Amino acid sequence: MGKKVKWCWTSALIGVAAATATAALIDARPKDPTFQIISMNLTSLKLNLPVLDAELILTVEVTNPNITSIHYSSTTMSIFYEGSLLGSAPVKAGSQPSRSCQLLHITARLDGLELAHHAAKFLADVARREMVLDAKVDIAGAAKVLWWDHKFKINVECHVTVDPVFLDVIDQENKSQLDLFVA
Repeated sequence: MGKKVKWCWTSALIGVAAATATAALIDARPKDPTFQIISMNLTSLKLNLPVLDAELILTVEVTNPNITSIHYSSTTMSIFYEGSLLGSAPVKAGSQPSRSCQLLHITARLDGLELAHHAAKFLADVARREMVLDAKVDIAGAAKVLWWDHKFKINVECHVTVDPVFLDVIDQENKSQLDLFVA
């Protein structure tokens, strides 16, 4: 007959501890945050002869899927139309708790003169009620794990299709890349 196997509780506890530590390491690895433009609201039009400059409030949903809170510095989002810089939006410094979702309200200023350079394309976009904007921003900050601050940089690129008449977000594609600096 076969040999009788003796059960060893020490080996079982070591196996459980190793599996728990492996699961914790997998869960703790840095994950890219997600960004979603929820809405755009026109707040003002300023006559800057011969064109109008516009001011918008962008509502952006930011999700931090990581197990640590993050703190980030102020930066500026660049907004492009047809490859030309159309405007910018300052992003204030702030923080976000771990595994949370937060709404940011960002004021963007769009240059009417730059839009006038693309008047034919813009009028065609208004006629078909579909305009494509690109936005880019680099966000630098730190995530605190125990007593260490781990610095990071996130590059976010948004490709957004909006209705230029009602400023409804029709479609969007967002890409973010997280670079973690271990020093």
